[in-house]
Amino acid sequence: KGKCPEDGWDESTIELFLHELAIMDSNNFLGNCGVGEREGRVASGLVARRHYRLIHGIGRSGDISAVQPKAAGSSLLNKLTNSVVLDIIKLAGVQTVTNCFVVPMATGMSLTLCFLTLRHKRPKAKYIIWPRIDQKSCFKSMITAGFEPVVIENVLEGDELRTDIEAVEAKIKALGAENILCVHSTTSCFAPRVPDRLEELAVVCANYDIPHIVNNAYGVQSSKCMHLIQQGARVGRIDAFVQSLDKNFMVPVGGAIIAGFDASFIQEISKMYPGKASASPSLDVLITLLSLGASGYKQLLKERKEMFSYLSSGLKKLADTYNERLLDTPHNPISLAMSLKNLDENNDVAITQLGSMLFTRQVSGARVVPCGTVQTVNNYTFKGFMSHSNDYPCAYLNAASAIGIKKRDVDVFLKRLDKCLKTCRKEGNKEKSVNEICDSNTGTEQLAN
Repeated sequence: KGKCPEDGWDESTIELFLHELAIMDSNNFLGNCGVGEREGRVASGLVARRHYRLIHGIGRSGDISAVQPKAAGSSLLNKLTNSVVLDIIKLAGVQTVTNCFVVPMATGMSLTLCFLTLRHKRPKAKYIIWPRIDQKSCFKSMITAGFEPVVIENVLEGDELRTDIEAVEAKIKALGAENILCVHSTTSCFAPRVPDRLEELAVVCANYDIPHIVNNAYGVQSSKCMHLIQQGARVGRIDAFVQSLDKNFMVPVGGAIIAGFDASFIQEISKMYPGKASASPSLDVLITLLSLGASGYKQLLKERKEMFSYLSSGLKKLADTYNERLLDTPHNPISLAMSLKNLDENNDVAITQLGSMLFTRQVSGARVVPCGTVQTVNNYTFKGFMSHSNDYPCAYLNAASAIGIKKRDVDVFLKRLDKCLKTCRKEGNKEKSVNEICDSNTGTEQLAN
């Protein structure tokens, strides 16, 4: 049926299935006689076993989704993977998606492929409207495709950084709709930035007849992000949305899914990919989804939501203990941020020190964001880089509840963060005391003089 099975398969069944696919490829035929330059020959048995002898990759030179006559098994693997992934995207909340394909590139390069496809539709366009998000790969995806990003600064609403719709529309009018390739929006992001106002952006794109590409990097795991995409497509225009395989399906880095509501446009993107492609990302995600089944994936999504509430509660208690606060970012369903005002008042060194202390204590993924960092990316200078804003009011620490996170991860993180904050506070007090003594001594000397 081309759908993800409700209940996961056991490993031996999955391996049997993959071996059956592999023997349909010509390189595994007993009487095969290959006289071409690419015959699926592999020197190492270990490499052959690692890939289940599916050596030919996916697609043909003109289309990554095309069938290879001499690799029927690999072609079937590709078709099934795309079909199963489409089923999961619908299950996750985007019901009206019509087409998708797995591409063996991470999110940034997959976005570039979308932009390059749009180039042929809008040859005069040179600009991409981009509500700011401080993440290098999505910025560089536009540069690599040969376009000029037009950065729209976010607006601060309470603690949240949100899309400035009025600024987007004003910029479209100033540049001229025909000169704009697309609007490049974002769903999943680090707090205090929250997902873009996708519905409003989609309406603006529809009104001005401008394409809309959504960076949904780790949004499949969030019902809120997927709902935004579904609603955006319902009320306005979304041409394609791109998501990472590793972040959403817990597989090795190296693959993404490009999906959309117009099957012919998604097919155009797949035809833009030059040459054949590695089957590894497709193989990884198919094995994973067959192993989990639809019910297993839904359970992971449910656990992620529960862990988000648990992390939020624990981080709030810890923040209160240190006279800090959990920033109020209700529109961000994955990432949380805790202020570091007390450390910030000491100096930037204390902020960066906290980050290095966490890292050396094997806490990965937490980000410590100081105020006022300046970073240049491809000749564009960002003030307050990593905070998605020129001047966010305070330094802060990020933590995320992503798919696969366990209660133990949260507990260990909070315990180690507590110890690090304690150490930083002690050192800050010690430094303060030394300064007070120095000031006092200076005052005494002046009095004596």
